[in-house]
Amino acid sequence: MHKIMLIEDDRQLSELVGDHLERYGYKIHKPTDFQHIMESFATAQPDLVLLDINLPYYDGYFLCRSIRQQSTVPIIIISARSTEMDQIMAMELGADDYITKPFTFELLHSKVKATIRRVYGEYAVTDTGELSIDGLKLDSQTLTVHFEGKRQELSKNEYILLKKLMEQHNTYIPRETLIEAVWDSLTFVDDNTLTVNMTRIKQKLSSLGLPNVITSKRGVGYMLSIPPRLGKTNG
Repeated sequence: MHKIMLIEDDRQLSELVGDHLERYGYKIHKPTDFQHIMESFATAQPDLVLLDINLPYYDGYFLCRSIRQQSTVPIIIISARSTEMDQIMAMELGADDYITKPFTFELLHSKVKATIRRVYGEYAVTDTGELSIDGLKLDSQTLTVHFEGKRQELSKNEYILLKKLMEQHNTYIPRETLIEAVWDSLTFVDDNTLTVNMTRIKQKLSSLGLPNVITSKRGVGYMLSIPPRLGKTNG
């Protein structure tokens, strides 16, 4: 039984969402003390977090960043804020997915089920060791990427996307293939979600000294290509 922490101050919506998910066998933890959410998170140790943005004391952006600083638990934002900037900010802070209110319970359950399956189930990352391409090393145990003594931590989604790019480096991978590799569905995934994740990966590779190694071609997809002069060793 997977535990879901539902951080939502609308009590009626919280009860409805909690009751619906409990029917599918999930254990729901609904904190009511919004001044001490992080303490509640540490105690609950959930497998997934459903997080609203407009909350008392601390907004969802602050909580998303705080959770991500100490855990890789998947976070799905559920919010009435529907602008592209809100969604980009949430993804930049470490959210795995974003659902705009109002939403159907069927959509919510589909997102939760796909995330649980990807992180803990049949699609979970189970490989061991490192993947290395031209000095760029990807560590599946720590979800980190390394290059010339520098390292960056990755979210689960970023790890899967970068792994896919490294496995097929110097080849354009269709956007649809990348979306299916991470979210297991094309139906409920905004194309912008992939763009935001790829932007974060590019930024992290750039901080390692590998700028512009991921290119995109409209209508084709993304490609990772590391110039030989940048890599010290071939993997």
